[in-house]
Amino acid sequence: MDGPPRRGYQSADMASRPFATLDELDVDNRRVLVRVDFNVPLTKDRRVRDDTRIRAALPTLRMLRERGAKLVVCSHLGRPKGAPDPALSMEPVGARLAELLEVEVKLADEVVGDGVTKLVTDARAGEVVLLENLRFHPGETKNDAKLSQALAALCDAYVCDAFGACHRAHASVVGVPELVHDKAAGLLLQAELVALSRLVDAPARPFVAIVGGAKVSDKLGVLLALVERLAAGDTVIIGGAMANTFLAAQGRELGASLMERDRTSDANTVLTKAAARDIHVVLPTDLRVGRGIEATEARVHHLEDGPLATDEMALDIGPATTERCEAAVAKAAMLLWNGPMGLFENPAFAEGTLAVARAVAACKGFTVVGGGDSVAAVQQSGVADRIDHVSTGGGASLEFIEGKTLPGVAALRKDD
Repeated sequence: MDGPPRRGYQSADMASRPFATLDELDVDNRRVLVRVDFNVPLTKDRRVRDDTRIRAALPTLRMLRERGAKLVVCSHLGRPKGAPDPALSMEPVGARLAELLEVEVKLADEVVGDGVTKLVTDARAGEVVLLENLRFHPGETKNDAKLSQALAALCDAYVCDAFGACHRAHASVVGVPELVHDKAAGLLLQAELVALSRLVDAPARPFVAIVGGAKVSDKLGVLLALVERLAAGDTVIIGGAMANTFLAAQGRELGASLMERDRTSDANTVLTKAAARDIHVVLPTDLRVGRGIEATEARVHHLEDGPLATDEMALDIGPATTERCEAAVAKAAMLLWNGPMGLFENPAFAEGTLAVARAVAACKGFTVVGGGDSVAAVQQSGVADRIDHVSTGGGASLEFIEGKTLPGVAALRKDD
């Protein structure tokens, strides 16, 4: 399926939102700059390895083409540090977009400039121009006024469909919409905001949040926000290497496991706040461990059996912990999952993450999955179509859940 909607998805009335939607935007025979998130992984021979983000934007691009827009599509790709890098050119992205849209996609050889202006000026209704990697220009990440003005000059209207970039105050995300009167949110961005707003504004009980990944420091804000917003009887499941920090805070000896010892006090703060509100926190009671991240075999270690060997690393949740996670997920009326349960990229330590993916797919409540590894897990498990909403923005979704204002969304506010 290309982009939203997914299983059980119910579109909310967006008319009350402080920004315009596509059906309010006049695009017929007009140049429309569409900021998308085509930051996709490439193979060594420079082909698109995973086109999920490109497919997610197709409904918006197709709608605009059908309504006679001249599409000027733009995105960043990787981190080229403000200078052209042939390895990060948008060429393979444009080739894949052309295949999916079944139309010619004209690739500009730079972000802005006389050549780009002519390419856009000569475009006819329904045609598609793809700008070169936005981050080839040093002004993109600096929200440079001159770059914003140059991009704004390429269009009559602006559409943002790059939820994954909306937490970045960059020129194409914030600078351009501040200069363009006619602007709107794309279908993907609308779907993201509807789904995540449902989690924040109308949580159903019991609510289950699954938070994994490597570092407590990366997700401390969302953990604190969750334990302050959730209610008695709700559950927070903590996995991945960040769970090691929580276990260390409880005095567990975990050998060579990755952890942030300087964050144990933060972990204890989360646990204390959760206990005070009668929120259940699920931490691993058993682990799959190995001697280094390249290990090909996993040993199951029960924490009650004592410390890990000094050269062993906790790299996944164990079978008993997996069963506890599955039981909690099965009862959820609403669920958010962000971050893997272990070293998902190593098959020897992927089972915990894959099991959680299957459990989330079987959950009868409203489910939202975000974050690269979590999304990869539901796709690898073949259950992505059984998730109510698969978010394209890991960092953006976490900041939204924390209650932070996303600059890219704020910039779409209707002009007075």
